[in-house]
Amino acid sequence: MSEQPTTGLAIAFERPTVQVDEQSWSTVSELMLSMQMTEREGGLSALELRVSNVSTQDDGGSVNTDTMMVLHVPGGGGKATVISFPRDSWVTIPDNGKGKINAAYGDGYAAAKNAGRAEIARQSAGIRLLIRAISELTGLHIDHYVQVNLLGFYRISNAIGGVDVCLLHPQNPSTDADEFGHGYSGINLPAGHSVIKGSQALAFVRQRHGLPGGDLDRIKRQQYFLSAAFSKVLSGGTLLNPFKLHDLLHAVSSSLLTDPALNLISLARQFQELSSGNITFATIPNDGPQMIYPDGVATSVVTVDAAAMPGFVNRLQGKPADPALAPAPAAVPSSVSLDVLNGTSTAGLAARNGDALRAAGFHVDIVDSTDPTAATTIEYPDGKQSAAKALAARVPGAQLVETGSVTKVTLVLGANGVQVKGIASSKPSTPSGSSGSSGSSGSSGSAKHTAPPPGQPDCIN
Repeated sequence: MSEQPTTGLAIAFERPTVQVDEQSWSTVSELMLSMQMTEREGGLSALELRVSNVSTQDDGGSVNTDTMMVLHVPGGGGKATVISFPRDSWVTIPDNGKGKINAAYGDGYAAAKNAGRAEIARQSAGIRLLIRAISELTGLHIDHYVQVNLLGFYRISNAIGGVDVCLLHPQNPSTDADEFGHGYSGINLPAGHSVIKGSQALAFVRQRHGLPGGDLDRIKRQQYFLSAAFSKVLSGGTLLNPFKLHDLLHAVSSSLLTDPALNLISLARQFQELSSGNITFATIPNDGPQMIYPDGVATSVVTVDAAAMPGFVNRLQGKPADPALAPAPAAVPSSVSLDVLNGTSTAGLAARNGDALRAAGFHVDIVDSTDPTAATTIEYPDGKQSAAKALAARVPGAQLVETGSVTKVTLVLGANGVQVKGIASSKPSTPSGSSGSSGSSGSSGSAKHTAPPPGQPDCIN
């Protein structure tokens, strides 16, 4: 039992804990958050029992981790970042060879089970191996750990009164489908705006079948939902109101598994200092879904862009992403060959930017489209720093990213409207949709739409 006071109210919570590290920290720097789908709990209502009994076998899992995120809070203040890890990321799992990163927990759990260890020791072993895999992939040291099961997510979405989301298209059992079946997540929401909580909130963040980007689109859903939830909690004064804070923490405390050193009240107080605009979301660099054949077995994975990982982590920590970039002189435009890709819904945008770059002296090779991109970036391979700087001078505001996924400098135009100097801004508009409810009892309903938090798209897949 742990007991921590907050102004005017003593809050006592009892929750299971696991030992993650010998050290403890007074404030959170890197907090690992995972969602496990296999726990069962007693004392539930009939509806909660149905939620807690949702099996990951319906969605391709077992004791594997459904969702993995790391919350990075800079020690000296500044923006917090929530980093998502696609669960199909193909990585090295310590002592287990190559595999999908969501298998790390299950590998550790199974090894401890085979050794005859108790349940809490099995969970600890799974958590430790997952953290080792994340740390070796990123170089980040994970300070604390929180595991949330299905019921915990269900309860917290109810405790905050749901959040407003907007879908570009209706999602229901007929769209949540593949060649093997349908209705995997239980989602049933119309196009446009809905306030979702409970089972529909859970379905919203779990659906991946029927989405154009599969698991990567699901990550966008999760980030979208968390951004809206953070915004609602922070702007609504929940963390400043001890009674609201008590209700929120009580709603999830029985569904959390944490390391013993993590103080949830201290964590909440850290969030009091943040606003929704000071929480950003990112996904580890990746080259998208690929089909590989380990041991001759067709396996769909997300390939991690290992070359871009150091720069990604450096930016996260406020360091120069590429130490070789700053001292590199900008190349003469006529010596630079590049590609231009359109990551927006604006037709002809890549062609217009390509023409402007040709007029500036650059050699533009490929002009094409690519997957939807939030922000304009200049991607370049190692050794092309000077060429990248020459292009950056013509595209102010573009983020420079060193990556192994390109062989030449590539301008990827994003939805934030950043493009070549001299071209009128043409941010793509987003469909507003229509309000409505899903028809699922207590799951969603119509409400007056509020503007999305800064940086969050209005409507998504």
